Amino acid sequence: MKTFIKYTIIISFVISIAAKVFAQQTINNHLLADSLTSHSLKEVSLLDKAKIEPYWLTVTYDKTSHLIFPSKIRYVDLGSEYLSAGKADGVDNVLRIKAAVRNFEPETNFSVITEDDNFYNFDVFYSSAPAVLTYDLLKMKQVEKQVKSEFMFGELEGYSPSVAGLIMESIYHRGKKIIRNINSDNYGIAFYLKGIYVHQGKLYFHTALNNKSNLPFIIDAVTFSIVDKKKAKKTILQDQILTPLRIYKALDKVPESSEESNVFMLEQFTLTKDKLLIIEIFEKNGERNQLLKVKSLAIIKPEVIKF
Repeated sequence: MKTFIKYTIIISFVISIAAKVFAQQTINNHLLADSLTSHSLKEVSLLDKAKIEPYWLTVTYDKTSHLIFPSKIRYVDLGSEYLSAGKADGVDNVLRIKAAVRNFEPETNFSVITEDDNFYNFDVFYSSAPAVLTYDLLKMKQVEKQVKSEFMFGELEGYSPSVAGLIMESIYHRGKKIIRNINSDNYGIAFYLKGIYVHQGKLYFHTALNNKSNLPFIIDAVTFSIVDKKKAKKTILQDQILTPLRIYKALDKVPESSEESNVFMLEQFTLTKDKLLIIEIFEKNGERNQLLKVKSLAIIKPEVIKF
């Protein structure tokens, strides 16, 4: 009997200890869970401050919707295989989109980044008869309220696009021509370099085209290349193509009897005395191409932008 009582007391003691350990572990688990939940809620709260509200869009299978953006389309990402999209033929700022399958039920989405570094997000639903098929985002009031995301694109290497945009806008509105005698004037078209500027390792080229003719000048391309002087005298054999990091305006035409200017941002570079920078503007379906020759001295003495 005494032995039975002894074992009963021991078992009760062990159970009591185990219960306390279990209770403490449960409390610890709850505290940990509360901590994680609090941390997660904090993260969500911070993300809420940065979120971009999406546009709502309905698409259908039998008709194509078109979205007109204020700038050229740089990137499109479709959220699912339910959608089919692409840039409209011959137009860089118009996106055509439609349902790739009939009557899809899940909500899907797509995103667009334009060359002016703005981000657009769309939630998409299927409709057999969408009320609207064409959207002009330049005119939509919602665009004014849309949060614009600034991206630090790789080619800018940490250089803020908003700073670049402000500098390019400032240069664009400068009427002063700070460079003399770098021009081309043929066939009623005058193309000239107004100035070269520098800011934090980026060069800005301010060009202008004066169309003195009675026909519009349709721009096919503007190219920058480095060539040997000897080659440049005969024919343009391009040694090195320079790709602008940014272009201020998506300029595709200079109307008759008018003048338009533009600003191009390039990575910093220099030239030896036997090399030239060639800036050439090509006319689409025409032969009134114009060419500028920029010597090394102009490149190494740009006007400094203090910003």
